[in-house]
Amino acid sequence: MTALLGPNGAGKSTAVGVLSGLIQQQSGSAMVLGGIPGRADARRRVNVMVQDDGLPSGAHAAEVVRHVARLRGEPDTAGDLIAAWGLDALGRTTMRRLSGGERRRVSLACALVGHPDMVILDEPTAGLDPRGRALVWRAIDRLRTGGCTVLLCTHLLDEAEALADEIAIISEGRCLRQGPLSSLVADSSEAISFEGPLHLDRASLVSALPEGCRVEEISPGRYRIEGTSSPHALATVASWCAQHGVQPRNLALGTEGLSDLYWRLTDGERRE
Repeated sequence: MTALLGPNGAGKSTAVGVLSGLIQQQSGSAMVLGGIPGRADARRRVNVMVQDDGLPSGAHAAEVVRHVARLRGEPDTAGDLIAAWGLDALGRTTMRRLSGGERRRVSLACALVGHPDMVILDEPTAGLDPRGRALVWRAIDRLRTGGCTVLLCTHLLDEAEALADEIAIISEGRCLRQGPLSSLVADSSEAISFEGPLHLDRASLVSALPEGCRVEEISPGRYRIEGTSSPHALATVASWCAQHGVQPRNLALGTEGLSDLYWRLTDGERRE
């Protein structure tokens, strides 16, 4: 399973549109399961869940899933999905009256009908509560272990880290880095990191640390200290926080994680 990450406007939904055959690319080429996206064979083998679901507003949840299953030629797969996602409980409520999370459950059920070779999911957990999110994670894991290719577009870094075999980070239509997470962060050096209030006095912290250290707020409220990895420096950070009334969360010494990598790459791209 591959997770596609990137900020708003990076091109994730456009990539989904191209790979699903809903958008014709203006340049370059795209292949899906050895064929051209949008061709009849690809459409039979690929299921897609897009952000703008386009579901009929006057229909009911269960009948939408049954209809999609019939169109896919596998009507018998609808019943289990309706039960698994609790869609019978929505009764005769029309799609236009469902909450955002309820609509996402219907969209996901539609994307899972039949026995696809590939499933493309664009922000499948958006608007879901924690229980709904856990159900989606389990469904994705079942697809993966069952041999189905999954492309997951998400803004949630923990989601990508927990589920993906491979991660691609894009920005402004360009792939900045791609590969298994272990290889993406393999060359990163050890550094101290912690979470705290926004916009701490980094100059003051730098002055307390050994010469040559750098302190960056790599994402809002998350700090990374490079230039030293000694236990003494770790104790210095803890002492500085105590003196300045800061409660550091997740204070640790270690290599770069996905969150650090993502913010470094996409923030560097924005600055350029």
